[in-house]
Amino acid sequence: MLVLTRADVEELLDLEELEAALARAHEELSSGEVSMPPRIAAWANETGLLGAMPAYLPSAGLGCKLVTLFPGNTDRPTHQAAIMLFDPETGTPIALMDGTYVTEARTAGAAALAARLLAREDATILAILGTGAQARAHVHAFTGVRDWSEIRIAGRDPAKARALAEELGATAAASFEEAVRGADVVAATTHSREPVVWRDWLSPGAHVSSVGANQSGGEVDPAIVAEATLVVETRAALAPPPAGAAELAGLDDSAVHAELGELVSGAKPGRTTPVETTLYKSVGIAVQDLAAAAIVLAAAQERGTGLTIELEEIHA
Repeated sequence: MLVLTRADVEELLDLEELEAALARAHEELSSGEVSMPPRIAAWANETGLLGAMPAYLPSAGLGCKLVTLFPGNTDRPTHQAAIMLFDPETGTPIALMDGTYVTEARTAGAAALAARLLAREDATILAILGTGAQARAHVHAFTGVRDWSEIRIAGRDPAKARALAEELGATAAASFEEAVRGADVVAATTHSREPVVWRDWLSPGAHVSSVGANQSGGEVDPAIVAEATLVVETRAALAPPPAGAAELAGLDDSAVHAELGELVSGAKPGRTTPVETTLYKSVGIAVQDLAAAAIVLAAAQERGTGLTIELEEIHA
């Protein structure tokens, strides 16, 4: 079995290749080719959770991510994960890799794919809400989605927003409202249980992306959820957390315009007018992890990267 560290994964995961792999994975999911049960989770003293996310994806194989979410972490990531891949023909474990960077990259990559399909073609101003790992990943992933004339970053701590903006060549906004007003694309990447983006702040035709994971409440104004053209990774996002999104509680299938894979395949249209508000609400799903992990594994095998260990001797 091949073991790959975070440093290995960061070196091996090609972000341009990732977006194409995510598109393919979502198309397979929406066409019914995937086996992916809802995410389950165990709580740890009410301070965090351990989630299990198994799936089989024809283009990427068989695997499972174990991921923890501890929102109170300040000295380490709030999300930490490991991904195990298995031979889909025999069930033999073939790789164990860091999943923390994969989670960061695939979440931002899928949001960028959604923005490419839903944002107005003339969008030029991008607002990133949050200052953590996902905010940084979003700035990188959204590069090239549109020709941005300005990227704004806002957070609860203005000093962190200024520091991240300086690091990434963006503009620091004094508040969430200042970042959102006049923006064409708004990407919320917080853990907030209260809205950080409100309907009244949005310009006509704005695209909103929300990848924040919350067990109750949410980072998006309920009025946006009610009015926007809603796109999700899978309709399972309508289930209660941890499988679904708290922001979508109480909605039924009729509230969903499309799954992301239906936009990729053309089965459903994306934006239909220049003034409609579009919303991509992400919960993070296992096929995204598998799509990324398959890229990492293929690159590792090609380059001879990683540590090979034997869990047990297999007798023919």
